[in-house]
Amino acid sequence: MKLDIEGARRFHGHSCPGLTIGIRASELALREIGTHAADEEIVAIVETDNCSVDAIQYLTGCTFGKGNLIFRDYGKNAYTFIRRSDGRTIRITLRQDALGAPNPERDRLFSRILAGDATEQEKARSQQLRDQQIEEMLALSLEMMFDVQLLDPTMPDKAQIYQSVSCSGCGEKVMETRVRLLQGEPYCIPCFEARERQI
Repeated sequence: MKLDIEGARRFHGHSCPGLTIGIRASELALREIGTHAADEEIVAIVETDNCSVDAIQYLTGCTFGKGNLIFRDYGKNAYTFIRRSDGRTIRITLRQDALGAPNPERDRLFSRILAGDATEQEKARSQQLRDQQIEEMLALSLEMMFDVQLLDPTMPDKAQIYQSVSCSGCGEKVMETRVRLLQGEPYCIPCFEARERQI
């Protein structure tokens, strides 16, 4: 199966090791679970909000807007994929050694870039080292990159469409399931929290 890696890079805006983790996780998920034949046939549960999730959205078709991408804020490179038709469920986790051996030069240069202290020459060298790491990750077998667990299916509900209600504070429309009532009046969460502080 050929993945549209360049498309995933364009969607994300650049190429990086984090995006590459998502590319490879998507490759494994599509191999084990299959493609998204119907809008919500495949569900992804991601345990991070890093770059990898952009690749998963682009390559698997699991998106927040369709409701078949679920975010759990655990800070882990772990991804669960569920096939609704038969409940097949796998959890993919990045192996500790998947990113290669520690590279002090790469880490030092990246720290300088983050601090805003890197020269153009250091930025170019950092990108060269990151590109090398990405190529190594793309060449790594999926079995060397990830651990895979088969799980008992816990099927998430399909995406729901809810009515919108006008907030009594700002007047903006808010999904009825997110409305907070204060003295019998509907408020969006920011207005509710602001009014609560005043009481």
